[in-house]
Amino acid sequence: MDQVIDAINNIIWGYILIYGLLAVGIFYSFRLGFPQIVHFPEMLRALTNKQSDDATGISPRQALSVSLASRVGTGNIAGVAVALYLGGPGAIFWMWMVALVGMSSAYAESTLAQLYKGKGPMGNFRGGPAYYIERGLGKRWLGVVFSICLIISFGLVFNAVQSNAIAGAMDQAFGVPKLATGIIIGGLTAIVIFGGIKKIARVAEIIVPLMAAIYLLLTVVIMIINYSAVPDVLVSIVKNAFGLQEAIGGVTGGVMVALLNGIKRGLFSNEAGMGSAPNIAASATPVPHHPSSQGFVQAFGVFIDTICVCTATAVVILLSGIYQAGVGPSGVELTQLALAQHIGEAGFIFIAVAIFFFAFTSIIGNYSYAENAMIFLGAESTKGLLGIRIGLISMVIWGSTQSVETVFNAADASMGIMAIINLISITLLSGIVVTLTRDYLTQRKAGKDPVFHAPDHPELCNNVDTDIWQDPDRQA
Repeated sequence: MDQVIDAINNIIWGYILIYGLLAVGIFYSFRLGFPQIVHFPEMLRALTNKQSDDATGISPRQALSVSLASRVGTGNIAGVAVALYLGGPGAIFWMWMVALVGMSSAYAESTLAQLYKGKGPMGNFRGGPAYYIERGLGKRWLGVVFSICLIISFGLVFNAVQSNAIAGAMDQAFGVPKLATGIIIGGLTAIVIFGGIKKIARVAEIIVPLMAAIYLLLTVVIMIINYSAVPDVLVSIVKNAFGLQEAIGGVTGGVMVALLNGIKRGLFSNEAGMGSAPNIAASATPVPHHPSSQGFVQAFGVFIDTICVCTATAVVILLSGIYQAGVGPSGVELTQLALAQHIGEAGFIFIAVAIFFFAFTSIIGNYSYAENAMIFLGAESTKGLLGIRIGLISMVIWGSTQSVETVFNAADASMGIMAIINLISITLLSGIVVTLTRDYLTQRKAGKDPVFHAPDHPELCNNVDTDIWQDPDRQA
């Protein structure tokens, strides 16, 4: 089984997705006129607008917090260290490039999720790739396949991986038994997810910005203390990316090794184009009331995840003086040792606490995606969601004490299939994204707050819930 799964993953991640995710990101970048650069101020404006208090949906900031809860996890602490270890400093440059093009595909998928959203059985907004596959492409069966893959990966297995990371960090830093950590995390998770999507959003809105701010603040302080060395570190990242400066240690292969490792870790970290974040993006009541505004908000999430948090981790490691590419520790251990060089033994404790919060919020963020998929498949009440909730909590407890490599590889394959379906779908629906973007920007240039009024766009509104988008004065 391991050999079969590894072979599938090698094809999916080594050939199809590593090029497919980049290709779609580049395609949308050109087709939309590089919105990640030209319209970056619009991302900030969409995020800082007065938030909606509509009971049907969550606020744009809450949707961003939940998507960041899933994105910002152990990958930002351990994944960056692995990229440096395997690919050298140049891998970070290619992570930046992946994030840059990924912002456009993140914009596209969340814009589509908003347009094709509907109201679920419990009265809240629901949407995401499964919905725009069904309503935009008329392929419900493909939406079902997508949903099943999402439930396997984000609803179950990835949460065992996050729990495993928390348990390992707590054991190393404080000597807490792994099973005890798993039970505690399972209990905390139950309290949050049994409260539904709005409770998940409220918890994420508090924890995610706070933890990210503390983490970034510490790294900024370290950079200020080592200010004279920071320019050299940044220059080494760029030079190494193009083979102008070879990494010290066991890395061989130069530019291609840096490029491949940077791309892979960047894609895993920011999830742009994979079809995960649109599930929560669709649950928001956008401000202004236009599908594109939530697209801009979610594109900014990719920027925060990779350009801000991943870069902060990389710079701290490279400033520590202990880093050698391909030699010595990697993963969480490398990040802990690097931070300990800057702030002493407290570095081990800080990373353990950071992993606890980042991984825990990833678990609840992942659940929100799985809940959305369950509702698409027909769950019509909280009773219908009981199975996935119990399954997730069980995986959290189980994952805290078990080796999760085999199931993690299986989840990789599941997520890969999910991502392929999403990439094909958003490419086929690109004309709709372009039309929505033009409509939004035209209204903005005219000095208006953009509003999407469905009757004005009959060509877009096949299978769109026009009740949601009919009244320009209504924010629900």
